[in-house]
Amino acid sequence: MSDTQDEKIIVGQISGIFGVHGWVKIFSHTDPRANILSYSPWWLRCKGEWKQVKVLDSKVQQGGKALVALLENVQDRDIAREYMGCDIAIERSQLVNPSEEMYWIDLIGCEVYTESGELLGEVSGLIETGAHDVLRVEGPHNELIPFVMDEFIRSVDIENKKIVVDWEVEAEQ
Repeated sequence: MSDTQDEKIIVGQISGIFGVHGWVKIFSHTDPRANILSYSPWWLRCKGEWKQVKVLDSKVQQGGKALVALLENVQDRDIAREYMGCDIAIERSQLVNPSEEMYWIDLIGCEVYTESGELLGEVSGLIETGAHDVLRVEGPHNELIPFVMDEFIRSVDIENKKIVVDWEVEAEQ
């Protein structure tokens, strides 16, 4: 697992500028959304290149709806504008218990099999529905499978990138 410790995990994106002193608006993929502000440094991917930046200050604005941050070496809105649209990532080692917890990024790319051994496909993404997360499986069978342990999800083997599910594939007509 040591080779994945430095893996970058995208946690958000710079979505705009805020004020005249170089603050940027943040769109967060974390849950809760403000968790993104607890990580520093960030890795920004701009124009295909990764750059490490230190977060000097951050705030939750407008009753928790907007997130803003001040980045090192960003002193005005013109410099901040250059970062608009950049992905924000952190290293796996920055996560709490990175080897003990399971994160969405760990599930993407896993092959999904039924209990009888039939390959359904590969996890291409997850959908948050509020009630529970849903695996988007693409391959021989395109499926949306609720990520509910012991009900639909029988086992998850992150190391071997394999998920076994209790799932019936509907016959194609």
